[in-house]
Amino acid sequence: MRIVAGRFKGRPLKTPTSWAVRPTSDRLRETLFNILAHAYDDPVTDARVLDLFAGTGAMGFEALSRGAAHVQFVDDSAEGRGLLRANIEQLGVAGLTKVFRRDATTLGPIHPNKPFSLIFCDPPYGKGLGEQALASGLAGGWFTPDALIMLEESIEADITLPAGLVLHEQRDYRDTKVLFIGLDSAAAE
Repeated sequence: MRIVAGRFKGRPLKTPTSWAVRPTSDRLRETLFNILAHAYDDPVTDARVLDLFAGTGAMGFEALSRGAAHVQFVDDSAEGRGLLRANIEQLGVAGLTKVFRRDATTLGPIHPNKPFSLIFCDPPYGKGLGEQALASGLAGGWFTPDALIMLEESIEADITLPAGLVLHEQRDYRDTKVLFIGLDSAAAE
């Protein structure tokens, strides 16, 4: 597994030794970041990124490589946090990242930290954890009003977005679907 593009292009990432951590493939990451660059007017450059269920941190590191200002990784597994720390050290990005040992489904309030404009959510498939994490992030003020959220899930999963979020589009890739989600501006009024 490697960084696909940007200033860390080609740099390898530490990978899991068990099936407990399931990183997003290089090919799917490249596709998703191309969509962000061309369909969403590049929400990556200078973004504050939140990587939920981060695992190896591949999505967050790819965002840093492509110009994100800061990435906060959230993972409650020991293996995931170990991979994150090893990849942070290997890429030399400790000053641009933060690792939270926290269950992404119970984030709590964001205060005193600032909210995030680009969110990656790649939970274990088929358990409804993505919807729970997004509801928790929304309730805790973790998302900016113009935030773009990408939820990765099994193609077979039924997803009901929490109130306050709206689906922009869904893209399907083999056994995976990716939902591009925003905050419902009507709900904020």
